[in-house]
Amino acid sequence: MLSANDGKAMLEGVKIVDLTTVVFGPYCTQLLADLGADVIKVEARGGDTFRYAQKWAKTTGMGPGFMALNQGKKSVELNLKDEGDLASMKALLADADVFVTNVRGKGLERLGLDEPAVRALVPDIIYAHCVGFAQDGPYADLQAYDDVIQALSGTTTLLPRVDGNPRARYLPSLIADKIAGQTAAYGVLGAVVHRLRTGEGQKLEIPMFEAFTNFMMQEHLSGLTFDPPNAPAGYARQLDPDRQPFPTKDGYLSIVPYTGKSWDRVFEVLGDLEFLDDPKFADERGRFKNGALLYRRMAELTQGFTTDDLVQRFQAADIPAQPVRDLEDVMDDPHLQATDFFQRFEHPTEGPIRMMRPPVRFGADFEPRRGGAPTLGQHNDQLKSG
Repeated sequence: MLSANDGKAMLEGVKIVDLTTVVFGPYCTQLLADLGADVIKVEARGGDTFRYAQKWAKTTGMGPGFMALNQGKKSVELNLKDEGDLASMKALLADADVFVTNVRGKGLERLGLDEPAVRALVPDIIYAHCVGFAQDGPYADLQAYDDVIQALSGTTTLLPRVDGNPRARYLPSLIADKIAGQTAAYGVLGAVVHRLRTGEGQKLEIPMFEAFTNFMMQEHLSGLTFDPPNAPAGYARQLDPDRQPFPTKDGYLSIVPYTGKSWDRVFEVLGDLEFLDDPKFADERGRFKNGALLYRRMAELTQGFTTDDLVQRFQAADIPAQPVRDLEDVMDDPHLQATDFFQRFEHPTEGPIRMMRPPVRFGADFEPRRGGAPTLGQHNDQLKSG
């Protein structure tokens, strides 16, 4: 159990019992495992459904997404409706520092794993409940998935605002799940610090809807910030249909002329500095107001160059510019290769695999602990009592 000044690095010595599935909860506990926490993943009979979400797994139950979210954890397979297995669960909790779960409240009550019951076992435990919606609102008992949260938060209306196609669309990422998972992780870290200072555990409630809405509306609340509103919702710069990757002879390029003065260097590189002689672009305010015209002209001019040529020219002119990479090519990025971002190692059952290293670099003498994701019930003999 963690205590102040124990000489251990980061979260070494913190025991986390993880009763979560799919992405939201597992991403939270993966981030904590990266910091050295001992994470015990409790799986129902048959395992976390995300084990089977990607059909190109080499071994049944070891899908790529599951392995990414469960590195270095231990797995114990329990049927919590069975008295013996429930007793094993409570034994795991007896010396735990943190309990993270995304089981709905009524289900936890039926199992005797609701917060009051667990706190009776472990008075100072940090009880983190990952839920779809805040439990004091009308959506409290509803199911929540990434798609649902993207819809409710207004995220599915962002692309229509950009391209004029009125059809609502999801962003093609489990972005709500992952943002909620990060939110849960920082909540647990705050609670760990609080317990070190006070000795007190506490209950955390992390609702995906509120977490993701908070994330998306940082910039998109916009004019609705004021009462009464003085402009519509939506950050205009992000919704500008002309502020998109620019076509080149052989691909696309991201160029970011962020300040008014940088436009001169952009058009100098593109060979049409005279375009800025128009009085509409005489000052920074005019350039901001008429940004669409500038972007459209850029899109015409970039087609006369190759992507690599423009990257070199813009970087020499101190203008942020990078090529648009296909997902298939990201692993070949020279910077990510140089920083060993995609690390190759031997998984006990899956053979050679690649995983991403945690992005935070710590100045302290600490190297994130990584290990292969566990097979279902791999640690039953070690962790299951009885």
